[in-house]
Amino acid sequence: MVAKKADFAEIIEKDHADKKRQQWTGSFLEYLEKVRGDSAIPCLAHAHLYDVIMKAGTTDAAVEEDSRLARIWGDEPPKIFNFFKDDFFGVEDVIEKVVRYFHAASLKGEESRQVLYLMGPVGAGKSSLAERLKDGLEEAGAIHVIEGCPIHEEPLHLVPRHLRREFEKMLDVKIEGELCPVCRHRLETEFQGRYDDFPVTTMEFSKLERRGVAVVPPVDPNNQDTSVLIGSEDISKLDKYSEGDPRVLDLNGAFNRGNRGLVEFIEIFKNETEYLHSVITATQEKIVPAPGRHGTIYVDTVIIAHSNEAEWQRFKADHTNEAVLDRIVTVKVPYNLRLTDEARIYHKMLRRSGFDAHIAPHTIEIAAMFSILSRLEPSQKCDMITKLKIYNGEEVVEKGRTKKIDLRELKEDATNEGMSGISPRFIMKAIDTALTKSPEGVTPIHIREVLIDMVKEAELPDDRRKRYLEYLQDTIHKAYLEILEREITKAFVFAYEEQAETLFQNYLDHAEAYVNKTSLKDRNTREELQPDEEFLKSIEEQIAIIGTAAEGFRQEVIAYLWSASRRGETITYKSYEPLKEAIEKKLMESVREISRVITKARTRDEDQRGKYEALVENLLANGYNESTAEVVLKYAANNLWRD
Repeated sequence: MVAKKADFAEIIEKDHADKKRQQWTGSFLEYLEKVRGDSAIPCLAHAHLYDVIMKAGTTDAAVEEDSRLARIWGDEPPKIFNFFKDDFFGVEDVIEKVVRYFHAASLKGEESRQVLYLMGPVGAGKSSLAERLKDGLEEAGAIHVIEGCPIHEEPLHLVPRHLRREFEKMLDVKIEGELCPVCRHRLETEFQGRYDDFPVTTMEFSKLERRGVAVVPPVDPNNQDTSVLIGSEDISKLDKYSEGDPRVLDLNGAFNRGNRGLVEFIEIFKNETEYLHSVITATQEKIVPAPGRHGTIYVDTVIIAHSNEAEWQRFKADHTNEAVLDRIVTVKVPYNLRLTDEARIYHKMLRRSGFDAHIAPHTIEIAAMFSILSRLEPSQKCDMITKLKIYNGEEVVEKGRTKKIDLRELKEDATNEGMSGISPRFIMKAIDTALTKSPEGVTPIHIREVLIDMVKEAELPDDRRKRYLEYLQDTIHKAYLEILEREITKAFVFAYEEQAETLFQNYLDHAEAYVNKTSLKDRNTREELQPDEEFLKSIEEQIAIIGTAAEGFRQEVIAYLWSASRRGETITYKSYEPLKEAIEKKLMESVREISRVITKARTRDEDQRGKYEALVENLLANGYNESTAEVVLKYAANNLWRD
């Protein structure tokens, strides 16, 4: 107990020391000397946020180590931004566009005077992107501000106009912006114009306290008040100060509170157009009107807005909104379309929840499969499951050949793909329901049943409901049965990986000898043998390679693996997808009958009971618990091997 108290004290003391190190207070003259030593101190909001993103670093997609990623990205792998990578999956192109916006804005391009608008379906991650940027500001540490300024403005605003050019040369910075009315009044009255004595301090961003971060929710069209954006006058002070006195100002509007940082507009186009005029001036002119008769206020803030596609299309269709549209950089935020990344999203959400029930293997995968299928558009080039696999970077084998379908062409044929479908929130509700209904453990069978019930009850157009039910009751059902048979085979076959590798090596030996028209040596006895064509055929027929096609297939296998070996790749039975599928099907065939008999038997003799117990034990070792193993085995008995 004493040791733990010491640990707490150590953490707290370190936190105090870190905060103290970041805090600084001094005169404006001292601040100028700091800036002379580091010209990056007074950077503008967009540049500051871009710096926050880039300080986390970048990595390249590991296409050379991961063949799946290589199939997804080809020779144009994306840059992975570490700032986003633990929170966002399958939206690399969206992240790149967002970072590109900040890069251009940091260089004071036109983007620095435009709204970053995120448009996409519900649950696609628009709010989460804005939230991550706000978190980044809080994590980044303190910035320098004029002490006591209600909008925590940049201290260089204190430099008078006639000295700015000279100071800019000395400091190697560009001074932008003007003092707010409150600080201007203080400079004249408290400091008698001696700006060099004006105090400067540091400020940390805070979402909770609205320091450098502000959020604007949709406002009732019948009661829209621009004070939400620009603040107001404190009526209670009018009996003490005149109406034109800056001390009556209450600068607590979103643009005031979000100055130097970020202002987020939620569902922005639910507001009336007139309400958005302040957004135009804040972006293009970097000024907003001060409340009452106090002129204008310079604002330096990143403006992020988001809404769904229907609102965007409605707003865009009105030609009177052209002035606002011209100040917008639109980034589409579609749903993720990759199965592996969709599963990662749900695992991340589950880690944040309080559920601790057992989840059987492939449960999340089956849920993710449904959400991805709902987002894909049908293609004439392949069926939906094949499309899902290609988008996920998987090789699809058909009649012994990898299907040659270009991923880019599929995407070009469906430009609006991912802008509709089932949201991650819908899937998480299904997972939550399954977990509460089956606390002893959840399987793909449970999650599929819950999803079917939810789709039947959901407010959906009839044609969409019918399509979703077809995915769940037919497409995903068949896909899971394939997964389940492979799972049971792995549990039945002793040392599955070793046996698959042995089959693979034997096939290579005999295929190479056959192709080169030579004999081979037995690995154990070293005697000379002729290629065993019957053995080769027993593997090849698993993927419908028969007759004259066999010779060409053997040549392809040897050529492919020889080429992979030259590239320094490790060769395993998984290296060539068609052969991998053939070997796995061969192993499945070898235990299919005994699997069928043992799982379906109502009574088992001693030998069968031993094999069944070994099967269950292997399933437990592969990630099932006793309850989920029993559920999937019963399901297999009723659905997988029909008499």
